[in-house]
Amino acid sequence: MKQIGVDVGGTFTDIVLCDMATGAVAIHKVSTTPDDPSRAILQGITEICRDNNVAPGDIAYVLHGTTTATNAVLEHKGATTGMVTNKGFRDIIHIARHQRVEHYSIMQELPWQNRPLVKRRHRKVVAGRLTPPRGAELEPLDEAGVRAVAKELKAEGVEAVAVCFLFAYLNPAHEDRARDILAEELPGVFLCTSSSVSPQFREFERFTTTCLSAFIGPKMSSYVGRLEGALRAAGIRADLRIMASNGGVATPAMVVEKPAITLLSGLVGGVLGGDWVGGLSGRRKLITFDIGGTSADIGLVVDGRFAETDPRSTSIAGFPLLLPMIDIHTIGAGGGSIAHLDRGGAFRVGPRSAGAVPGPAAYGKGGTEPTVTDANLVLGRLDKDDFLGGGMKLDAAAATRAVENLAGALGMSTQETAEGILTVINSNMANAIRSRTVQKGVDPRGFALVAFGGAGPLHGAEVADILEIPEVIVPPYPGITSAMGLLTTDLKYEAIRTQFQLSTAIDLARLNADFAAMEKQLIAQFESDHLDTSKLSFLRDGDLRYVGQGYELKTPIPAGTLDAKAMETVWEAFHAQHEREYGHAFRGNTIEVVNVRLIGVGAMPKIKALSATLGGSMEKAKIRTGQCVFRVDGELKTFDTGIYRRHQLPVGVPIPGPAIFLQKDSTTVVPPRWTAEQDKIGNLILTREGARK
Repeated sequence: MKQIGVDVGGTFTDIVLCDMATGAVAIHKVSTTPDDPSRAILQGITEICRDNNVAPGDIAYVLHGTTTATNAVLEHKGATTGMVTNKGFRDIIHIARHQRVEHYSIMQELPWQNRPLVKRRHRKVVAGRLTPPRGAELEPLDEAGVRAVAKELKAEGVEAVAVCFLFAYLNPAHEDRARDILAEELPGVFLCTSSSVSPQFREFERFTTTCLSAFIGPKMSSYVGRLEGALRAAGIRADLRIMASNGGVATPAMVVEKPAITLLSGLVGGVLGGDWVGGLSGRRKLITFDIGGTSADIGLVVDGRFAETDPRSTSIAGFPLLLPMIDIHTIGAGGGSIAHLDRGGAFRVGPRSAGAVPGPAAYGKGGTEPTVTDANLVLGRLDKDDFLGGGMKLDAAAATRAVENLAGALGMSTQETAEGILTVINSNMANAIRSRTVQKGVDPRGFALVAFGGAGPLHGAEVADILEIPEVIVPPYPGITSAMGLLTTDLKYEAIRTQFQLSTAIDLARLNADFAAMEKQLIAQFESDHLDTSKLSFLRDGDLRYVGQGYELKTPIPAGTLDAKAMETVWEAFHAQHEREYGHAFRGNTIEVVNVRLIGVGAMPKIKALSATLGGSMEKAKIRTGQCVFRVDGELKTFDTGIYRRHQLPVGVPIPGPAIFLQKDSTTVVPPRWTAEQDKIGNLILTREGARK
């Protein structure tokens, strides 16, 4: 069986072709086509199949991480969206909560007010009300009112509508009926309900999440349909699967129904891929460090468990998001990040990026501003004649001119300016890692840094040096590790029920009935997607807190029928989780079960091992000795630096830095006082001086 993983980045689209039976891997990169990413995807798949004598019809699955939804929100280029809600609650998504992003600033930007997902004139209200604790009907839905506001929305030209009613998470009846009426009155308009997108309490977050889903819905539906059509037209009959933010993949039908599940789609594959390659080398505490052309993405993995976001901190472009997501921190730092002086004269690098077009000056596509890639080239850390395995020539003169222009403004030499660009960007990335580790009570010195993406291996060792991380792992195919991560996961669908039950008076019958209903719901969803349900597995967890607390902790719940003994294990697991998170627990306090969640997992074929070429020699690997510039003990120094072809390196031979390893999809830099060694898996293990075992 052959599968293809496709990861679309800001600069390049990465393709990996894997024979799941033999582990044979082929990789390919093409320039991203921002106006329509599906064009680059089809080009890349066609070319990699051609180059490896694989018939397109032999591909079983195409797994895809997409940034389409993310970019639509970040750039605020979604659909003209309407909203239907209860009378008196038109402005929930504008008022939000009393908390503010910056508590003491009167000038801060509030995205839900400065650039609303739904303009006020498109927010409509109707009569009808449900009431807690079970969602009983207090006032019937005004169906004539729904038809009336539908006509208004049609006249206003909306392309999507979010239906958001109070207490719909307890009873979806009013939302479902309103959606049916809207479907009759607004044919062709994208519709979604809060009870189908995120059936949880917290009205502001639930409503905003639903509006986000509507805002990106038409664009995602169009994109998925266009991609499926292009694949079929090219003779690729493979099943398309799209990465979701929770670390699983979903069918196109699920993505069209619930587009918000893809809001971190393009980033999650990197965390999965980093964990997979780290595990192959026996490392289980990992910081994944994915640098592309536009951004750097950071994740944390301990013993195969991914750090996940919580309702306190989950957001995109400042909008709260009430959906399960792997915790990934992204900053504007990549190979295309532009170095500049800000309005105050301070030296900055990023977040503005040269992107795919025009790209860095070194790409020769018209870029003139100095970027991180240009700085690496000026310092000798990139080979102008062997970029992308020789598939692309870099313009060293243009890169030098770009850096010289900035150097003149700074009154520094060209080399000092280039090294300054790298120092600033490396410090920014180190600070981003601190925010996910040190600031959360995690010591990064006990982790290995998995450096990948097109630029991760260029910067990994120097960033690790700042944080005193002793080891950096560079995967065999670092530039396509995110695409490879897509081949390591399963289909994952989730269901959730709000409970508000206390540990002192737990209703076990209700709890067991809700889990049974959620399992039935997920099985039906898998069946509607024409998936085999005979091998489904299920995972349970709950959102728990002490009575009086405002936020919850995710806690595992055992399988099977729940009884008092089983719940005792849940309470103790919560106490232990609270102690890990906050340093203390209150074992005598009552616990509140806020939500329970069921995750249905449908097994997918997975890549088991790598087929990296191993067992070369230093004589064959070494190309030449070049001149590279590094800062050592506060001074810039030029070093004679060995430049090697990575695929010809021997196994188990320590190579002291400085050294440069070239390959098609990335370049690895080993600074002075670091040592590199290829292990039997094909990973390069970079170790700081004094940290070797």
